[in-house]
Order: sequence, then structure tokens, then C-alpha cells
Amino acid sequence: ETFSNWTLLYALGGSESVMALYEKALEGHLKQYKDFSTKLTDMAAYGAYYKEFFTQNDWLHVGESMRGFQFYGLSKPENTIYQKRTRRFAGLYMNEDPDAPNYDPEHKIIRSVFNGSKGPMLRESTVYDWVGDPVVGRFHILHKHPGIDSGNFERMLDFEKSYPAMLKDVDGMPYEETLHVAGDNPFNLIATNLALNAYMLSHEEKYKKWILEYVDAWKERTIKNGGNIPTNIGLDGTIGGEYGGKWYKGVFGWSTKPYNIFQVGMWRGFSNAYLVTGDERYLDVLRKQLDNLYAQKKIVDGKVLLPRNYGDEGWNNWSGNLFIPEQIKLYLWSMDRNDLKRVPIDGWLAFLDGKNPEYPEKALRDDFGYIRRQMEKVRNDPTTADTRLADWAMFMNPATTNNLYSLMLGGYVSGKDWGLHCRVRYFDPDRHRAGLPQDVASLVTAMDKKMTKVTIVNINQVEPRNVIVQTGGYGEHQCEYVEVNGVKTEVNNRFFTVHLAPGAGAELIIYARRYANQPTFALPWQGDNVPLY
Repeated sequence: ETFSNWTLLYALGGSESVMALYEKALEGHLKQYKDFSTKLTDMAAYGAYYKEFFTQNDWLHVGESMRGFQFYGLSKPENTIYQKRTRRFAGLYMNEDPDAPNYDPEHKIIRSVFNGSKGPMLRESTVYDWVGDPVVGRFHILHKHPGIDSGNFERMLDFEKSYPAMLKDVDGMPYEETLHVAGDNPFNLIATNLALNAYMLSHEEKYKKWILEYVDAWKERTIKNGGNIPTNIGLDGTIGGEYGGKWYKGVFGWSTKPYNIFQVGMWRGFSNAYLVTGDERYLDVLRKQLDNLYAQKKIVDGKVLLPRNYGDEGWNNWSGNLFIPEQIKLYLWSMDRNDLKRVPIDGWLAFLDGKNPEYPEKALRDDFGYIRRQMEKVRNDPTTADTRLADWAMFMNPATTNNLYSLMLGGYVSGKDWGLHCRVRYFDPDRHRAGLPQDVASLVTAMDKKMTKVTIVNINQVEPRNVIVQTGGYGEHQCEYVEVNGVKTEVNNRFFTVHLAPGAGAELIIYARRYANQPTFALPWQGDNVPLY
């Protein structure tokens, strides 16, 4: 997680050292997690990684850890090691590896919350499977959970015991016997990113087929369940099958207070299916889920509150979380203004509507302040290598990409998203690499269903620059034509080249058919397909 957005920063135009540091950090991370072992959980008895992948873990945490790897293909898809890893990782969920029977093709489920290169965990888990071996008093624990007021391992154990939805039966059963992880969970929808990566490298149909098979199964279950995604599917494929038919039980599920995070896997998995099909029926499932929550809203002191949880007593635990980021993402995929009906139009959205012209400058100033503060933390870090855990430096990461992602590409990031759903992306044809060329700036200023306005400027007063503009993060949009100063130029491709004279710039009005192409990692000079090893 510490370097989760470094590959994205490089893809935007970051320096070569950014990618070199990521590659070094990744190899060190894989070695470190392969070499260490635990005593209190067999999950990592011979190393936490096997075949360069988690032996068994939940996809909330796997997804967080692999974000940098996901974005690597944006810039270096021809890297042989990356290609081998991508295919191997995807194969873990397509029963291509006999050591990892994670997927049940009959019931179309991933068979456990804990899964990976050694297959699904079907036994009852323990608290140590979640937090590892205690080494009390040695390490600085920065990655604290709410409710933990100090970096104390005993408190972490106590906190893990507070997850009520992990309990198979909360009526007096000993805690150690009740952490139930067997069966499918919406978190596992994040695993579709692995097959998506492999598909965008090779365009082998088997990867797309698996994505749609798995997401379609979840779509059918959600529709059958009245539009609410179940948070456990039994090993027999039934809704709520691991908890006596109670669809709202499950790890971090609807009944978990306060940690129901059903949307984390749901939004990622369904957006992946939409990316490879352009079929809005996947978005309709997300809309229905939001409608169900808003149908239960309460107005308290003039504020809208939505239920966070559902249990035996029905909807409960109303809060001010209105799922605004999820609605913004939904709008940017659909470009249907009706998807913004509950969203405040401020900040970046207001800028796109022409009502907040100072937003880009303010956003960049805020980012500069953030970078300074993060580097101050690095300079004043009191720890040593033998007293900090792997996540200690996570909150010192100085790379900031969210605002650049919106302003440069016309996309939106919240939390730890994997996908690059955006309007445009840039390449430097002279250096044969991803990202804007040196001295070139870009700003997306307006968007609708077919049109994107982008201003591109060469601030170098002496030398010209060439920029390739791609429509879509993965070339999924087909550019029809570009208008500059009233002159239209036909393109009919997923990218086009702009020549910028010294000190020159222009507003480009790009017209495209969205989701008309299959997404690809191929760089513009590679043609339609990535050269494969």
C-alpha cells in the first residue's frame, strides 16, 4: 500500500525514478512476504506468499496491496515478468492451478473469504489469521483501527473480536469456534481485476468469459434478493447459505457494525463487467442498490441519514454516509445526469459545469501542501527498520494522484480504486513511454456523453512537443473526430497525435463513442495488441 499509486503517477508522466523505485519495492515486498512465517496461523506457516501471491487472504486487503501492480500495465505491458505474473494470478481463480481450487464453476462462487495461491480456507478461521503472531511492545503500529488508541497488539486482538458478522452463531459459542469464512463474499468480486488485467494484455476470450460468468452470478443473486447484494453465499451456491439463509450475515457484511462495506467489491466487479461489455444492465444493479438504501432514509435535524446495516431486526444504524463517491463513479460511467440527482454539485463536478473556475489551482495548491507535510513526516520518522511494520510508511507516502487523475484524465478516484475509468490518457511518442511529455500540461474542462474538452499546452518556449491522446484509460472509447478552433479532423481510432509548437496550446473538443472498443494495455505504437512473451 505504501507505493500503491506510484505506477499511476508514472503513467501520468512521473519521472523514471518513480517506476524504478516501485519495481525495487515490489521485488523486496515479494521476497519479504515469502520469507517470513507465523506460528499461530498455518496460513503463513511457510511464508505469507506462495508463487508470489498471498497464500490465503481476504480481497479487501489483497486489493489494497495490489493496486500498484494493477496500474503497472498502463506503462510497461510488454514486461515479461509482469505478463507471467498477471496470467499466473488470474489462473488462481480460474482453476488453472491445482494448488488453488478457489473457484467452483458449478455454483459460480469463490469458495471462501480467505483465498489465494493455496486455495480457499474452508476451516473456521481464528483471530490470528487476521492479525498474525503478536510481538507485543516491539513494533510501532501506525495502521490502527478505530477504537484502538495506541499501537498495542492486545488491543488489535480485542478489536478483531468485535466483528459480529464474522460469527457463525453469536449465542454463546466460544469466539475461537465462530469465525466463519467459508462461502462467497462480495469482496471476492475484486478478484475480477486479475482476469481483466490478463484480458487487456492478451485478449484471450477465456478471461472475459470468466469475468462475466462470475459477475453475472452475483448480478442474478442480487436481483433475486430484491436488489440488495448478499454478503454471504453458501458453498452450495445459495443466498445466505452459510448462515441459515440470512443474506445479511458474513464477514464485513450487512449486519457488521460499523464495518459493513458491501460496496467495495460490488462497485469494482460490476464496473469491470461494464468496461468489457458497455452493458448498462450492470449499472442498473448498482442503481437499484442505492435506491433501496435511499428508500429507507430518515431526515434528522435537516440531515439525510441512510442505514448502514441490516440485521434480524431489519434496517438499522442510520448514518450520514450517503455513498456520494459511489454515485459520482456511477455517473461518470453512464454520463446520465439522473445518477447525480442526490449528489451535491461542488468541487470538481462544479468545475466541469463551469461554476468553479478556481478549483484546479486550489486542488494543486492543496496537493503541494500535502506533499510538504508527508516529506516532513519522512524526515522526522523516529523508527528504525527493525521496529516498524510493513505498513508503517503507508501514511508517509508523498505521491498524490487523485486530483491529477481528475484534472488531467477526466476520471474520479475515491479510496483505493483499481480501475482507470477516465476520458483520456496521454503518451510521449518521442520517448516511447506513457504519460505527458516533459513541459506539457493538460486540463479536462468539460464532459458529456459524447464530448470531452481538453486544453493542452507546451510551456517550453524553445522546443516543440508531440503528444498522443488516447480516448479512455484503456482505449475503450473510439474517437470519431477532434475539433480545434472550429476545424474538425476525423480520427476514427482510439488515439490521435497532437503536435505542439514552442509555447503553443489549444482547446481540443474530442467526440467519441464510449465503450465501443475492448479495453487494452497496448501502447499506441504497439498496435492493437501487446507483444507477448
